[in-house]
Amino acid sequence: MILITGATGKMGGIVIETLLKNGIPSNQIAALVRDENKAAALKEKGIDVRIGDYDNRHSLDKAMIGIDKVLLVSGLDMSRIMEQHLNVIDAAKEAGVNCLAYTSNCLKEKESLVNYIMQTHFETEEYIISSGMNYLIFRNVLYMESMAGYMLGKDVFENGIHLPAGDGRVSYALRSDEAEAIGNVLSTGECTNRIYNFTNTRTYSFDDVAEALSELSGKPVSYTPLTMDTYKTEARNKGVPDHALEMMAPFYTDIANGQGSTVSNDLEEALGRKPVDLKSGLKLLLNL
Repeated sequence: MILITGATGKMGGIVIETLLKNGIPSNQIAALVRDENKAAALKEKGIDVRIGDYDNRHSLDKAMIGIDKVLLVSGLDMSRIMEQHLNVIDAAKEAGVNCLAYTSNCLKEKESLVNYIMQTHFETEEYIISSGMNYLIFRNVLYMESMAGYMLGKDVFENGIHLPAGDGRVSYALRSDEAEAIGNVLSTGECTNRIYNFTNTRTYSFDDVAEALSELSGKPVSYTPLTMDTYKTEARNKGVPDHALEMMAPFYTDIANGQGSTVSNDLEEALGRKPVDLKSGLKLLLNL
């Protein structure tokens, strides 16, 4: 039996849909959820809903009973993310889980990372590998949904793109493509201690993003690279709180330094088709 954590979230939900589509019986899928009320649709499909919380080790121990394979969807609580991940990994190991899969982040190198939150992905990977369990690590590139959402802002067609990302390039992919690819891999019997780099087939700069938006909207959209000081000043003037700035600033620095520029065929191979490209993804996400 396979346990999908974060099962009512966007990533976990698509993974489960893909498993079912690929013929995995619903009674061989378990879903870890914090709120049982949000899992009614999963129960209707015959999926075994198990209540658990990354912060509650006892609940995780109970949820792991009878489980052969676990997908750990990375946590969102940045103040406790490593403790939460270790709770899941330790519970899986103690329960005798045969295969642990993890949704990591596709970053070029740990040593030059500025963003501490991204470093936790490497730390989690290292802990999984040292656990002695068989593993699958899915290094997902930055979601196109994130770039099209908070990174561009609501006024992008009026004011253009103003970010401190330099000429950094990222091989953005749709979260739905990455989740489908994970589901496809988990549908097989494979658990060969493999790391997948799930990226698009090319990289894109914010100049490329601006060009795609211009073509899709019929309005001229430009990209203006900012210094970090200018970015912070403009963001504060817009009411962005300092704690949010402290989180976002290193994120853009890493983009500028090429941390998201890995290109691999792993995603295309796992999907059995080309991933959705930037222009098509933006059209879909922004309803253009």
